[in-house]
Amino acid sequence: MRNLLVALVVLLAASCKGGYSFTGGDVGSAKTLSVAAFGNTSDLVNPMLAQRFTTELQSVMVRQTPLSLVGRDGDLQFGGAIVEYSVRSEAPAANDQVAQSRLSMSVEVEFVNTLDATKSFTQRFSAFRNFPASTDLRSVEDALVEEMVSELSDKIFNRALVQW
Repeated sequence: MRNLLVALVVLLAASCKGGYSFTGGDVGSAKTLSVAAFGNTSDLVNPMLAQRFTTELQSVMVRQTPLSLVGRDGDLQFGGAIVEYSVRSEAPAANDQVAQSRLSMSVEVEFVNTLDATKSFTQRFSAFRNFPASTDLRSVEDALVEEMVSELSDKIFNRALVQW
């Protein structure tokens, strides 16, 4: 009985032609994806931010889909730019002091689905992290950027392939 069940599961899996990944992303009939290098047009420039973001977005897409990453002209194409990277005072404290600062990042993304144009979009995605105003940004920047880049990549994946 167990062998029959295993054979049935294998047969069903082999006969499925759906474009779903195990993480819930619907890639349709797409086989490839490309992620163009993101530029950085923000006023405050972190020299490694664009490369870091591009690499993380590529990693998320490859890890969470069955698609092959190609240099350009994929069935699914991602491109865009970092349009905001800023630090500002956020929460007031006693004696006109600032208790928190906020590091913000926004990315303008153009997603092109060459197989189904109705799923293509251009959208801005944003993330931020607060940190104590008494802390020097340089001492926390790498960790905060890593968190924001990961969050933004997940948001883009969800919008493009999960549609929520």
